[in-house]
Amino acid sequence: MMNFETRTGPDLGTATPEYPGNGVPEWYRDAKLGFFVHWGLYSVPAWAVQHGKGVHIPTEDAYAWHQYAEWYGNTVRIAGSPTWERHQRLYGPGTSYEDLADRWTADAFDADAFVGELVDAGARYVVPTTKHHEGFCLWDTATTRFNAAARGPRRDLISEFHDATRRAGARFGVYYSGALDWHVSDFPPIESDTDLFRHRRNDAHFARYSAAQLEELVERFSPDLLWNDIDWPDGGKGAEEFGVAALLARYFDAVPDGVVNDRWGVPYHGFLTREYTNVDESQAHPWESTRGLGYSFGYNSAEDASQTLSGPDLIRMLVDVVSKNGNLLINVGPDASGRIPELQRNTMRELGAWLHAHGTTIYGTRPWLRHGEAHGEPRRYTQSGGDVHVHALDPSLGRITLPAELEHGRARWSDGSDAEAMRTVDGTVTVRIPDALGSAAVATLTVTP
Repeated sequence: MMNFETRTGPDLGTATPEYPGNGVPEWYRDAKLGFFVHWGLYSVPAWAVQHGKGVHIPTEDAYAWHQYAEWYGNTVRIAGSPTWERHQRLYGPGTSYEDLADRWTADAFDADAFVGELVDAGARYVVPTTKHHEGFCLWDTATTRFNAAARGPRRDLISEFHDATRRAGARFGVYYSGALDWHVSDFPPIESDTDLFRHRRNDAHFARYSAAQLEELVERFSPDLLWNDIDWPDGGKGAEEFGVAALLARYFDAVPDGVVNDRWGVPYHGFLTREYTNVDESQAHPWESTRGLGYSFGYNSAEDASQTLSGPDLIRMLVDVVSKNGNLLINVGPDASGRIPELQRNTMRELGAWLHAHGTTIYGTRPWLRHGEAHGEPRRYTQSGGDVHVHALDPSLGRITLPAELEHGRARWSDGSDAEAMRTVDGTVTVRIPDALGSAAVATLTVTP
């Protein structure tokens, strides 16, 4: 996956605008866990080619056999692709992708119950897709009739998400596809990473359209977080009143403790994003890891348990990301009715149960001297105040060796019980992991030096 902070737009020379100086606020760094919600027309077919172990997709076929169900609107236009073939069989040659808008009802969606499940799973912020690359807006916008209030669900879904999230006491963010909108474009389908930036509109007219939609979202919802995707049209990167610099300045005026990501295609970055990517070392700049619970963000009904993160896998991922100065934005993809599929729900519940017991070692923490050790039992470190939290990633080993910096501190498990420590023949201090924690996803020891 590409890193978007390396994309800084066209060279405007002396015409380069001045960007806001806002950094990454402490609330975001404290939050640690957010939930993405990818929901749109793609949730009707809810399908993409299965990916995972043992599946080899040649590079030249990566877009025709795309792993993301939310890319259905693109893959269905690649003649002969598995998505195209399936669409012909199920819907017939006379049904376009955009016709699926009238088949989307969202009839089981209860925003308070939905958001409640995310918060129960540990979410401190919620970020629904307001408009994905398909161009279908999930709020009641004045910019286009291609929206959920006018077609399909006939509901302002983002307003419902917003109100439920605020009632639940979580932070609210919005995802917006700034540079890709297939509904208002006439380009051929994207079939490579190069096409991703070639087959898109960069004209000022489209930049104004995107700006108007983003301004609506800011004015209506005052989102704590703006999560833009796939860059911004070049026609809106200068000193224009509808340009990125001016948009961000007005956003921070409206939401002083707001935060943005790095996918604007300009020199200004908020937090950095890493998508389906493992980061090896702790990062100096705040960053966010994002991925789906499976191989897709949008719901893919073809995926089973073998393609879905288990609860322990997700818990270890969260601990790893946080130890390296990151947040985890994990995605749920509801079905067309608005329900979270059971596979995803089961994983979420395991994460929530673990955070209920260990949340103080995750939320509000910062990286320690290092994220882990090159040798010995696998572990990750976080710290809060004067305490260092040692997260044993394989409790079944029955022990964890303390680093020299923590050998003389008081060590206790997350239930408050003191740890049993012993000095081994080589002089190191080892702590026995209680039998009751041997089967846990992660056992956490807090040491006060």
